[in-house]
Amino acid sequence: MYQSKGMYETTKVAYCIHNIAYQGRFSFSDFVLLNLPDSYKSSFDFIDGYEKPVKGRKINWMKAGILESDKVVTVSPYYAEELASGPDKGVELDSIIRRAGCLGIINGMDVQEWNPLTDKHIDVKYDASNVTEAKALLKEALQADVGLPVDRNIPVIGFIGRLEEQKGSDILAAAIPEFIEEEVQIIVLGTGKKHMEKQLEQLETLYPEKARGVAKFNVPLAHMIIAGADFMMIPSRFEPCGLIQLHAMRYGTVPIVASTGGLVDTVKEGFTGFQMGAFNVECEAIDPLDVTAIATTTKKALATYGTPALTEMIQNCMAQDLSWKGPAKNWEDMLLSLEVAGSEPGIEGDEIAPLAKENVATP
Repeated sequence: MYQSKGMYETTKVAYCIHNIAYQGRFSFSDFVLLNLPDSYKSSFDFIDGYEKPVKGRKINWMKAGILESDKVVTVSPYYAEELASGPDKGVELDSIIRRAGCLGIINGMDVQEWNPLTDKHIDVKYDASNVTEAKALLKEALQADVGLPVDRNIPVIGFIGRLEEQKGSDILAAAIPEFIEEEVQIIVLGTGKKHMEKQLEQLETLYPEKARGVAKFNVPLAHMIIAGADFMMIPSRFEPCGLIQLHAMRYGTVPIVASTGGLVDTVKEGFTGFQMGAFNVECEAIDPLDVTAIATTTKKALATYGTPALTEMIQNCMAQDLSWKGPAKNWEDMLLSLEVAGSEPGIEGDEIAPLAKENVATP
């Protein structure tokens, strides 16, 4: 990097934060290994306030990236607000975010892979015109596949995600006993921390007629859950954007989400899903209020099953354009705002403009 000094003097840098929790904190003595001038020390210099692994002076790659960039971007507007709101959501970089400013651009999704009309992993293809009958058949196939009682009249809740504190699978496990007596089945799919995988696998023993936990990476089953479930549970403590709720809505599966990050931007209460409220971001313990929020909102969602209200929400979900078309235009506008020589708008605004290779960098 330092040896290339002068090659990119006119370069503009757009720095995209996907997850503020992963910052690259290292011992300050490691700065000498970067082969950078001392003038950059202040950008890397950081006081770590956490006990683990150790408090004290560090270098922080993300802090330096933010301060040395021309534009800071993240993956949803509400997440951008959260990052600047305080040290908990901003993970001790909130003041740096406020100083630099941060633009939030919501993600799109892959509408080729996730398309109920062409999905190779489901036996019944469908769109908004035949979603009700198709999902009933797909639910029966899903129930049979995981070994649950086959009954299209029982509402099914799905969870797909990494088994770790961020995704809130531990909060969900604590909440299941609070709503499992309802007329409901729940299917949880994911891999991650071993104690959470064991927690998942115990569901079948605890609730043999009601729940299944699959601690495997299983793409076909993920597609079957997205298509066959009635509701998708996303209990994240924090979520920069999230894709599961986008996939679910495209398939007419109504999301039940924690009110954080991109889940706030993409799921509208009572219109395309159910909001549970913001959860405690402290990952060392489960907040009983979060458990109650999951149970209460789940019961509220289940009460709509089989009603015109849920039918309307399903149609609202499937009517959305969740592709990259809109977000890509926003990215194009942001990059063009850097006013890099040689850049120009894309064709009819639908393609990101070709930019000079040495003039724009997006870490």
